[in-house]
Amino acid sequence: MPERDAAPGRRDDRSPRRRSGPRAASSTGQASSESSSAPASTSGAPIYGALDLGTNNCRLLMARPNRDGFRVVDSFSRIVRLGEGLSRTGRLDSAAMDRTYDALAHCAERIRRKGVDPSRLSAVATQACRAAENGAEFVARVRDGTGLDLRIIGAEEEARLSVQGCLNLFDPRARAVLVIDVGGGSTELSWLRRDGRDMRTLAWMSAPVGVVSLAERHPEAEAADADAWFEAMVADMTSALKAGGAFREDLDALRRSGPSHLVGTSGAITSLAGIHLNLERYQRDRVDGLWMTRTECDAATRRLRDLGAEGRAAEACIGPNRADLVLAGAAILEAVQRAWPCERVRVADRGLREGLLLERMRADRGPRRRRRRPGS
Repeated sequence: MPERDAAPGRRDDRSPRRRSGPRAASSTGQASSESSSAPASTSGAPIYGALDLGTNNCRLLMARPNRDGFRVVDSFSRIVRLGEGLSRTGRLDSAAMDRTYDALAHCAERIRRKGVDPSRLSAVATQACRAAENGAEFVARVRDGTGLDLRIIGAEEEARLSVQGCLNLFDPRARAVLVIDVGGGSTELSWLRRDGRDMRTLAWMSAPVGVVSLAERHPEAEAADADAWFEAMVADMTSALKAGGAFREDLDALRRSGPSHLVGTSGAITSLAGIHLNLERYQRDRVDGLWMTRTECDAATRRLRDLGAEGRAAEACIGPNRADLVLAGAAILEAVQRAWPCERVRVADRGLREGLLLERMRADRGPRRRRRRPGS
């Protein structure tokens, strides 16, 4: 694929940003159709890689650092459902591990082709591997078979990295922001407040509820009433939010302290945005950075419920691999919106991988030197 710039620093309107290259890879869960034999950049900057193995997805991003952040060289995403059945058994299923291993082997080959130095590769595994009894065994199998050294990270680091990947999407006028990272097996929330020119994390929590675990606990096929089924999922997530301390008075005071908004990062939320935009195919340049109102989120969710499972599977921004998960993601977002009411949510087709890349690039760059003034 030709190299392309990362998403812009800020887009506070609804118009699509000007593209400097072809559209990004699809977020519908299929492998990117972009070629892995892109021409080398003339900049000579080294390529960095970030691999995120979640409960539902295996995602890879490779990029070169530049002055404004980084320039994407290659990306890959595949739904693997590593955490399928985990909430019932406490273990990773053998078939799930096999298909995940295949995806990781493909990632390892792409990384080798691009010549990414191991010191510039950040590869992490999240909720499924840290919750499963045999999570460490699977990581060892991947290391021995593919050479990928996955690091199982905790929920706090996962939340922090997701925030780092989304910082450019914060409204500069906001006094408070809540970042929601909806995963397959868990949901991380980070509350940030303005401190001068910066946003500082005031609190964070991880709820052991994600789109895969929630959908497994509330099978759509067994639901007699669609509204009652959806509300049951919202109630399930609300209970997890209460248990995690999301209803604290200081957090509500933070929301009331001035302009505030949500940032939602997950395939479920980007799919919701695609439905809202009536996209015939997923377009990252229109979804990433999009502002949606509470009313627009509700309308998109209603449309998804009315479509039914078959109708959702036929939607280009969802597809059969997400048809049973996207409403679980909408239910999680709805529960968060009820707990921390905001009129606006900004959609992020970015998050943990981008946070990993930026963190490693900044570490290699070292502390910035203060520019000396003439005559000093």
